[in-house]
Amino acid sequence: MKVLLIHGLGRSPLSVFGLSQYLQQAGYRTELFGYSSQIESYAQIIERLQHRLGELEPERYGIIAHSLGAVLVRSVITPHSSFTPNPVILLGPPNQSPRIAQLAQRLSPLSPFAGECLQNLADPSFYQQLPNLAIPHIIIAGTNGPRGTWSFFGNEVNDGILTLKEMQLEDCSRSIILPVNHIQMLNNPLVQQTILQILADPASKLEAHPI
Repeated sequence: MKVLLIHGLGRSPLSVFGLSQYLQQAGYRTELFGYSSQIESYAQIIERLQHRLGELEPERYGIIAHSLGAVLVRSVITPHSSFTPNPVILLGPPNQSPRIAQLAQRLSPLSPFAGECLQNLADPSFYQQLPNLAIPHIIIAGTNGPRGTWSFFGNEVNDGILTLKEMQLEDCSRSIILPVNHIQMLNNPLVQQTILQILADPASKLEAHPI
């Protein structure tokens, strides 16, 4: 079985390389979908991802998408598409416009993530027209972000980048909450082990929590 890994905003395929190696050691074939959130337009990235999923469709494959990668997947796998990856695992997905993206947008062009992708993440109206995923999917959300009066997030549960509320997705098939943070979750052993269990049996009875 092939697994397509999609990285997040301002990152590169190197950010998912460790997870790719871990999955290969477990017997899975992996492919890294790369893009430049600073240089490419959102439409260009979506078009390339649509094309690649179309090439993968004849065989069984799964998707693991981190952060902005999860938003790209939502833009591609719509109710009108015929894509059938299984499983679809979304790691730390920004399913509502994140406050931290809105702050970064206000600081743009000083932000290293400046570009159309960041503009979309910071725009609540972008999310209003973004469809929910049309196929079963699993969200893995982290809770190991800073909380308190000094924290950017106050007392809200967060992963260091997103609050749990910002990761909510209507009609989510299942969500799994783990004590990890947003940036490091890709290489966290607990996340990797959980992914391996899901890949082995997408319908497995892993402990799930509503976000």
